[in-house]
Amino acid sequence: MALVLDPAAQDLLFREARTANTFTDEPVTEEQVQAIYDLIKYAPTAFNQSPLRIVLVRSPEARERLVQHMAEGNQPKTSTAPLVAILAADNEFHEELPALFPHFPQAKDVFFSERGSREQAAALNASLQAGYFILGIRAAGLAAGPMTGFDPAGIQKEFLDEDHTPLMVINIGKPGEDAWFPRSPRLDYGDVITTV
Repeated sequence: MALVLDPAAQDLLFREARTANTFTDEPVTEEQVQAIYDLIKYAPTAFNQSPLRIVLVRSPEARERLVQHMAEGNQPKTSTAPLVAILAADNEFHEELPALFPHFPQAKDVFFSERGSREQAAALNASLQAGYFILGIRAAGLAAGPMTGFDPAGIQKEFLDEDHTPLMVINIGKPGEDAWFPRSPRLDYGDVITTV
């Protein structure tokens, strides 16, 4: 076999992992979230820019404010998941570059002085980090329910600011009863990979 990762870990992270639609009421602890972050923070981004910012929605009052901005079909699962995370791109990430990219601190001004280029880079690289975050949730033995069905302007106004662009909302917890839809098909290798 070409993969060195243990088959059980492959199943946990990929083959058996699914988007959960229901959850148990078992809490997701701060220690679990810290462990997830401590794992995924090493994943690569361009210039090590690390623009992902995460808002954990724990209080009932904040949950109620969030649910009203979710698409109708996402409201029930968001209102009942043990933990909900709002994932956003920090469009002012370049302010951290002198510390995060110390061998070329000028990258802050050379490449990211324009807001438009920062927004594009932040969206791409924070989306990469969001994928890593989902894998980290799975590595913690939890299920993730990522969603993009929400009112971005409403969530930005309610939880963020004009320098942070919401990317997705993720419900997190142990999967509940009837958590999974049937597995959808995937494209074959030859449909995706081209050799030139």
